[in-house]
Amino acid sequence: MTSTRAFPWNTDPMLVNFAIKTVINGLALWVAAWAVPGITFGDGEAGTVIGTVAIVAIIFGLVNSFVRPLTQLLTLPFIILTLGLFIFVVNALMLELTSWLADKFDLAFHVEHFFWDAVFGALIITFVSMLLGFLKTDD
Repeated sequence: MTSTRAFPWNTDPMLVNFAIKTVINGLALWVAAWAVPGITFGDGEAGTVIGTVAIVAIIFGLVNSFVRPLTQLLTLPFIILTLGLFIFVVNALMLELTSWLADKFDLAFHVEHFFWDAVFGALIITFVSMLLGFLKTDD
């Protein structure tokens, strides 16, 4: 009997899913930092920047997993009133919170201004995550 699993070793599907989402978040954060001048990962060596992107992607994933649902619930009237457009403000808040947490962990990730940089960055991250999420399979 042959197995059709993607990995030959025994892995937890939730862990694999978290790892894939973390890579997608890291790529989306990197694209946002490349496209928006107010979002930076520092000016270090390539290995340092890649490490920073990976750690910030994990922080961003944890913030989106635990804080974002509560924030969306609390701002639900505004989300309904604006026909869903307030979700971009919530995403910008999550990006700002990630920047604040990265600063507390002494990481070289910074979002300068809330409205322009964080909102545009959140738009880019949402778009890139959505595109890369389409490539992810359910297996």
